[in-house]
Amino acid sequence: MIMKSFSTLLAPLLLAGATAQAAIIYSSGFANSGVIPDGNPTGWSDTRTVGGLRPVIADVNVSFTLSGGANGDLVAYLNHGGEGGVTIQLLNRVGTGVGTAGTYQYVFGFSDAGFNNITLDQQAAGGVNIHGVSPATDGSYLPDGGSLNTFNDSNPNGNWTLSFFDLAGGNDPSTLTSWSLDITAVPEPVTWALGIFGVTMGVVLAVRRRASLRKLAVRLNAWMDAV
Repeated sequence: MIMKSFSTLLAPLLLAGATAQAAIIYSSGFANSGVIPDGNPTGWSDTRTVGGLRPVIADVNVSFTLSGGANGDLVAYLNHGGEGGVTIQLLNRVGTGVGTAGTYQYVFGFSDAGFNNITLDQQAAGGVNIHGVSPATDGSYLPDGGSLNTFNDSNPNGNWTLSFFDLAGGNDPSTLTSWSLDITAVPEPVTWALGIFGVTMGVVLAVRRRASLRKLAVRLNAWMDAV
């Protein structure tokens, strides 16, 4: 009973201490100055290496700001681990298929220029998908086509690549000015278990030792009174 009660009490405290959140922002060093080639399926990408984080992903969010172009032209992906790693779709020509069939927007997507401080978060409040958002500014939304939870339980350290493709010409390129990763990482489960067990056993042994000393003191007092 003592061990169970202390485990219940200490587990959330240990796990809270074991959880670490890292917000990593990239705002310079972009290829082609961040300009995404217009109407070019070759696309544009930026790869960054993350290191020093705990080994298990519990949650990942990605944010970015773009200016210019037409949002409905863009497809975007986030990859972790390079070739053979995990890739999810973030954007899929937002606005296409939204509204009245046959209209310009329905066919070609939103004509808005830029995504201003957009966060894609699988736990976004309200569960609104970015695909139907116009204008896209200062908010958290579900990614368009993939789930960021796909990265969960993998190691956050290593290469992360953000890619954009402009699939419609028009001499109006989009430009990425910044992007960021917000990663919540935790130790491996066995580490948590050992930590909880070690602290719990230490507390239990200390309690038992104190109880034994108290019993011994009571017996000594009784013996001395009898003498």
